[in-house]
Amino acid sequence: MTAIPMHRPAIPVRVGAVLGAAAWLVAWLVNLPAATWITFDLLRLEHGSQLGESVAFFVYDVPKVLLLLTAAITVVTFLRSFVSPERVRHLLAGKRTVPGTVAAAGVGSVTPFCSCSSVPLFIGFVEAGVPLGVTFAFLVASPMVGPVAVILIWGLFGPFVTAAYVAAGLTVAVIAGLVIGRLDLERYIEDYVWKVRMAPVAEESLSIDDRLREAWLQTRSIVRRVLPFIVLGIGIGAAIHGFVPEELVVAVGGRDNPLAVPALVLLGVPLYLDAAGTLPIVEALVGKGLPLGSAIAFMMAVVALSLPELVILRRVMKPRLIALFVTVVATGILLVGTLLNVLFA
Repeated sequence: MTAIPMHRPAIPVRVGAVLGAAAWLVAWLVNLPAATWITFDLLRLEHGSQLGESVAFFVYDVPKVLLLLTAAITVVTFLRSFVSPERVRHLLAGKRTVPGTVAAAGVGSVTPFCSCSSVPLFIGFVEAGVPLGVTFAFLVASPMVGPVAVILIWGLFGPFVTAAYVAAGLTVAVIAGLVIGRLDLERYIEDYVWKVRMAPVAEESLSIDDRLREAWLQTRSIVRRVLPFIVLGIGIGAAIHGFVPEELVVAVGGRDNPLAVPALVLLGVPLYLDAAGTLPIVEALVGKGLPLGSAIAFMMAVVALSLPELVILRRVMKPRLIALFVTVVATGILLVGTLLNVLFA
């Protein structure tokens, strides 16, 4: 007699979500004592030593950033399933320049789309009649002030720094959009963009379970893709935290150096890191005495003017428009960093 294989019933999606949230909370609470035990008890490194402080920073920050990133991406992806790019385009189309630019920056800050979405979004915005300045305000705000970046900054630095970062990021996005919108630069968009007609996106009626399942699948995919960059960023941050003298950081990026903010912005542009990989470096620099404005300027340059993003945008913009975009955004970042250094001196 052939035995009938018994299949264990799958855990319902919503139950799995609750269990996952509970496991996340436990991991968050035990992370610090676990990192301390691993570094100073298991590995027997000395408290206060350069190597011990570097290892403790690395062992603590890797799971901390991964936990923050996992929570942020899961929640954002779940919420974003209710807001399609098609809806965003219709929301911004037909608005006047100033209200549209402000609205685009606000919408971009709560509807994050990755850099691979820049090209179809740009084409869709142009096709829908969204003004160029409004489009740029969205493209600046979305990566710079997205919910993932905000949640990570809140978890690492608290509400005060988060509020300063959000206000600065939205200001840069709005100013960049207004400046570019007034210069009549449509001729610098690649010709084929004007000829593209995107098919409308069908609205899918998804259940809550479907949205939760898709959010988790997206989270796993994104975390796996960015994990090497997170480890790299935290490794750099750990080295800065343990081995770079505080006097050197203050001398290079401190308030007494008039070229500190421009130097940090130039350093940030070629870095191939997202917010999750950049924040540990910023955290270590701030801990060494880097002023808040300089740290925020560095992070903004990394997430809003990264080379991969500019390479992708080259497919739809001519070099002059890209150069102007970089110039305007970089100038805004420089002003924000300098102003914050003065305000929080």
